[in-house]
Amino acid sequence: MSREAELIAAMTPLIADLAEDGNGAVALAGSRGKGRSDAQSDFDFRVYADAYRGPEVRQTEAWRRFETALRSWQAEGIRMDGVWMRRYSGVQRDLDSWLAGIVVPKSFEWTIWGYHLPTDLANQQIIADPRGLLTGWKQQLARYPEALRASVLSQYMDVLRYWARDYHYESKVVRRDLVFLVGLTGKLANAILQTVFAFNRVYFPGDGWNLPMAAELERLPPDFHQRMTAILEPGQGPDTWRRQRTELIGLIADLEAMIAA
Repeated sequence: MSREAELIAAMTPLIADLAEDGNGAVALAGSRGKGRSDAQSDFDFRVYADAYRGPEVRQTEAWRRFETALRSWQAEGIRMDGVWMRRYSGVQRDLDSWLAGIVVPKSFEWTIWGYHLPTDLANQQIIADPRGLLTGWKQQLARYPEALRASVLSQYMDVLRYWARDYHYESKVVRRDLVFLVGLTGKLANAILQTVFAFNRVYFPGDGWNLPMAAELERLPPDFHQRMTAILEPGQGPDTWRRQRTELIGLIADLEAMIAA
């Protein structure tokens, strides 16, 4: 048995026992859920239940058992932050909104562009699913919702069109306003990636691995990966930011043409 399999086998019953009935659903998310893990990847566990032991779960014996095991694995060099405890009802409520094309914005310190529930539910590796709800969510997400696709394309193409035409962007380039330009580059890169994933009816993969995963999509603007890499690594020189802006505007125009076709 691999170390990963040993860890999952050891931690799953302890995580499930945090639920009030001792039978929570357990999943592994993040890069391991997406099948993209490497030596730098940690273990992102999720547990789902109607309620948790309490009144304060972190004061219970179940939590102490979990935390003791967690620290033991961490002492062996395993990267594992803990567990995200979620309630079935809250997840279902948010999922219903996403499926209807209503993006539910949630921001956590560990995300750059916000938390995307469909990404998590569609990609997570289900370990224990006593009520079959996690499997049911995956089935609901098996086909990309058209309402969500239309909403995402509208939202992010509006962002891209605005900045492609706004004079403030050009003035910041002339001034070499570095903090603004670096921030805007990230904002536009995210909008472009959100757009190409939605256009291809593939869930946005979250903050990690998105450019390599975008390169695998079926329909993209010409030379997409190379152009995005050049935009994100603009290099040095007096014309760096002007060249980057020109490349971004060109890529946005190609996105518009691709969507219109």
